[in-house]
Amino acid sequence: MLALRLTRTAHLAVQLRRLLVAVASAGTGFLLLCALGHAMSHPDAPGASALRLAWCAAPLAATVYLAVAVARTDPGARPRPGLSAIGLGPGRLMAVSATATALAGALGSAAALLVFLHLRGDLTGRPVGGAVTDALAVGLPLPFPAAVTLLAVVPVTASAAVALTLRPREARPRSATGTRGYGRFGAYGRGAVRETFGAYGRFGARLAPAPAGGEAARPAGMPAAQPDRPAGGRAAGETVAADVLPSGGGAPRTQVTDPHPPAAADATEVPRPTPDAVPVPPATSRPQNTSVLPWGIAVLTAGLAVESYAGNTATPVPDTAPSAGVLIGWALTALGLALAGPGLTHLCGRLLQATRPGALRLLAGRVLMEESSRIGRPLGVVCAVASAACTAAMLYEPGGAAPGPLGTLGALLVAGCAVATLLTAAVETKHTRADTTQALLRLGAPRAMLRGAAAVRAGSLLVLFGPLALIVAALTSLPLPR
Repeated sequence: MLALRLTRTAHLAVQLRRLLVAVASAGTGFLLLCALGHAMSHPDAPGASALRLAWCAAPLAATVYLAVAVARTDPGARPRPGLSAIGLGPGRLMAVSATATALAGALGSAAALLVFLHLRGDLTGRPVGGAVTDALAVGLPLPFPAAVTLLAVVPVTASAAVALTLRPREARPRSATGTRGYGRFGAYGRGAVRETFGAYGRFGARLAPAPAGGEAARPAGMPAAQPDRPAGGRAAGETVAADVLPSGGGAPRTQVTDPHPPAAADATEVPRPTPDAVPVPPATSRPQNTSVLPWGIAVLTAGLAVESYAGNTATPVPDTAPSAGVLIGWALTALGLALAGPGLTHLCGRLLQATRPGALRLLAGRVLMEESSRIGRPLGVVCAVASAACTAAMLYEPGGAAPGPLGTLGALLVAGCAVATLLTAAVETKHTRADTTQALLRLGAPRAMLRGAAAVRAGSLLVLFGPLALIVAALTSLPLPR
């Protein structure tokens, strides 16, 4: 009931985003039902039906990705101070978000079932003819347990992904990221003052400096003050340093010194670090993680190799799903671009700040570096979708074979979910950066500069990811038949 009340009282923008999730769920559910209808109409070709069902994984993944992005930007499920006192902690809010996502997915699945039954003629008695008749199984009884199972895939998967993404995480102590300070040999811990190599054994390094007044400051006949000694040896903390006199030819002189002598009156006292005192670094923001960029490039290369290996297929036939090798290759390519997206966005921000940047380029570059992990993956997915669209445009020539209505629906569904996810991530980034924007405005920054920085960011990302999508599309379409 709480999820229903929050869904009903949400803002218009939140309702529109949830409506997008419901529409995407309806399209994915309709494609799953069409795969079931094709299996019912062609019982002698289970391989083709299984391939159609496998290709439904692409719109399913796009729908789940959109649902997670929408749930992250939902202001009703955002933790606030004081909500835990009334039983709305992070775990309860995560459950509310997962329930709202399941409700949106269930609404879309119900709409998909109604449309599928209407096209079959089960509701009106007149089936709709056309190219999709073969996938509707007109005249055959529809197994409702199988249909309900397929329709439940989208809400269950989306709600589970939202719960996994928004689960409460405990704060873990972060280890020190600074450079290690090497102390003297045998010292325990890390010293704040770094000693050079060989400083401990250098000639005269542990000799105590002379006192400020010298020996003349002590009255004649009065012995030097000695530390309290135990019954048969040196005092605790003393060291013995041997010094060979340069002249006189006498025996070596042994000088008993204190490792911590009193400092001179006019000298500046420098605190010496103790072995047990380990310096704690200040709490700083975690640097952007770009270590997955090589892995993204490796996965992208593997996807292109798989697509090249599976490219020697026959000429595309209308309303026929491509081979499984093309599906695996495209999935690896999309995964590689999604993994490499944050690193490429971070690199784009660094390039904007190169060669003596001004305030505009500096602000745009810093924002890109800061938000690379949030908008990098949606950018990579959009780049993968754009490269697939370019490949399809090169593969299907005008006036030739067409992908068919179901293939067009799947392509539009994947592209729409990718673009909607990118826009949702941009909205989340804007809300996260609202305090910084207000601080800049209070400091006197003009709004025109902020809009110019946003335009510079968008233009730089387009310049980087546009040619990348074209290059990936060209490499993908090389082994494919025209």
